[in-house]
Amino acid sequence: MKDQLLELEERAIEEIEAVHDLSELEKFRIKYLGKKGQVTSFMKNVGGLAPEERPKIGKLANLVKTNLSQRFQEAKKTLISGKGDRAELFDATLPGREPLRGHLHPITLVIKEVCQIFSRMGFRVVKGPNVELDYYNFEALNIPKDHPARDMQDTFYISDNVVLRTHTSPIQVRVMETRKPPVSVIAPGKVYRRDSDVSHTPMFHQVEGLLVDRDVSFGDLKGTLTSFVHQMFGGDTRLRFRPSFFPFTEPSAEVDILCVICGGKGCRTCAHTGWLEILGSGMVDPEVYRFVDYDADIYSGFAFGMGIERIAMLKYGIDDIQLFFKNDMQFLRQF
Repeated sequence: MKDQLLELEERAIEEIEAVHDLSELEKFRIKYLGKKGQVTSFMKNVGGLAPEERPKIGKLANLVKTNLSQRFQEAKKTLISGKGDRAELFDATLPGREPLRGHLHPITLVIKEVCQIFSRMGFRVVKGPNVELDYYNFEALNIPKDHPARDMQDTFYISDNVVLRTHTSPIQVRVMETRKPPVSVIAPGKVYRRDSDVSHTPMFHQVEGLLVDRDVSFGDLKGTLTSFVHQMFGGDTRLRFRPSFFPFTEPSAEVDILCVICGGKGCRTCAHTGWLEILGSGMVDPEVYRFVDYDADIYSGFAFGMGIERIAMLKYGIDDIQLFFKNDMQFLRQF
């Protein structure tokens, strides 16, 4: 039995020294060290030997298995590393395997595009905190405590005076507190409201715009937003300004574009009106200037805000806002 085992070891060593590629090495492993391999089978038969022979033959079998396993690992390492006489040959002229590359999320893509458009118009990108004081989120934007306008923006309160911001508009006040006119900024970021359905989520993204200087008119606002719409959706896109209400702008207007789904004929997406709302805007209310020590008799300005998810849905023809947050790779790879 001992001689058979030593002969098996000698034969296995000769075979592994003749191996020159990984496929042959794997065949060696299966032949000798696999579950049904020759060494494994030999060890199973040790139990049938006489009691006085079992310890010696068992110990020798373990040594043989350990020796062959060690030689197998060394040969594998040599072949994989490409070193030594037995290194597996490869064709260096073959084209390489291109690694998988990630890409930006559609929301990020739209934010970058919006910021680039306004940056070309002279707006500077700024950011502010997600957790905001009630003063900046409401009061300094002409929304005092117990004002009905707060009902439109039910939010998450951390304390009586601290909230998750409901819009990016607080950045208007923060910027004007620290800078004198002229001011022209664009502010992207996350906002939070108690909404959740196919077109709303508790967390979403907005971009806020503010421009304050001498002799700024509603015509400047209209020209700026018209240029933005044409750059974002195409030069043939029709848009309209519709009277609206925002506590911190007066006059205020919603901006609609001709429905990108039906071309203005009327469909379920646009509620058969032919138009889709994309953003809110208006001239900065003089009451807001009072909080930042701007002279409303000298300076005027406009502000606007848009939901990035809404812009992305219209730009890419997406009908469910929740797709942006489900991490569905089949959906995300389209962008």
